[in-house]
Amino acid sequence: MEAILLGIYGFFVWLIFIKLRWLPWNITTQVIVAIIPIVGLTVLILMLNIFAPSSADVRVFKYTVPIVSQVRGRVLEVAVEEGNRLVKKGDVLFKIDPQPYQLAVNQLAAQLANAQASQRELDEQLKAARAAIGQAEARQTEVAAKLELARTRVAQNRELAASGAGNKFDLEQAETNLKELESQSAAALAARAQAVANEQVVQQKLGAKVDGEFAQVAQIRAQLENARWELEQTTTLSPCDCYVVNLQLRPGAFVAGVPFNAVMTLVEAKGQVVALYHQNELHQVAPGNEVEITLETNPGRVIKGKVDSIIWAQGQGQLPQSGTLPMIGVLNQPPGRFAVKFTIAEKDHQYLMAAGAAGQAAIYTERGAMIHIIRKVILRVGAYMNYLILKLH
Repeated sequence: MEAILLGIYGFFVWLIFIKLRWLPWNITTQVIVAIIPIVGLTVLILMLNIFAPSSADVRVFKYTVPIVSQVRGRVLEVAVEEGNRLVKKGDVLFKIDPQPYQLAVNQLAAQLANAQASQRELDEQLKAARAAIGQAEARQTEVAAKLELARTRVAQNRELAASGAGNKFDLEQAETNLKELESQSAAALAARAQAVANEQVVQQKLGAKVDGEFAQVAQIRAQLENARWELEQTTTLSPCDCYVVNLQLRPGAFVAGVPFNAVMTLVEAKGQVVALYHQNELHQVAPGNEVEITLETNPGRVIKGKVDSIIWAQGQGQLPQSGTLPMIGVLNQPPGRFAVKFTIAEKDHQYLMAAGAAGQAAIYTERGAMIHIIRKVILRVGAYMNYLILKLH
């Protein structure tokens, strides 16, 4: 752009001083003609760097997702291909032989049914034991009342026999009835104790409860749910809208389900664009400012966006936790740059396919609108210069 401006300036100098001779061409005018472009370009560049700062260090970043199988088994099908084919979230990536996991589900389902039947049987036994306890307690209460009456009859007959008003036969009959009722009371007490013991045995068989369900049944149900989850994991789905790279998996291969054994890598479809700026270039920049970006992968294309945020942190400002004093001033390092994160217009996301693509960016602040035009021209000239492949072979 500077060359274009100098060319235009040189044309008007030739036209005015040489061709039309409107002004004399002497030492004074020659000095003035030489000074004007130097001062003008200096002021222009300074103003551009303040109100429309640019960066030649732009990068497109994309998150990668290593895909690891949750379960082990033989691969039956690989449903995706490596390349620029977009894989939607929820699409099938690959399938593992589900037969072993289906058998485990069937086995645990049968165990759960047996455990639930055993629980119902023990529930009935528990109800019967509690009913027996109730009957024994009722019988014990009934015998206790009769026993109290029998003891009263024995005492009365003893008094009558002692005074001569009663006979000995009635006393013996009352004492016999008392002994019989005492035997019945002991039997009722023993029956209640036996019923309580039976209830405790059933309770031990049933075990503790977990969320209202007996522990054995809850344990088998949890194992069954885990087996069903593992069965679902034999089909691995895409967690995002991504592209598949580094696809080495093939049908017949065996995956071990190890967390660090990735079988393929997914690269997200939408990327992030970050540019690095010198520290004194950002004092006029604010979130929401207009941004234009050019990438070497898309010659001639200007991508629109806005400033999302300035990342006010970099490695030189970090003091890691350690037992040693920080090394200050050993090497005179240049001041680090700060990253500016951009939000790209939705219509231009299609041009961010290449992770790691480099390019240039310009931020247009709220001031200096006339200077913005010059920066836009410079940026577009640079975008078309990307068509030039400057190598000898």
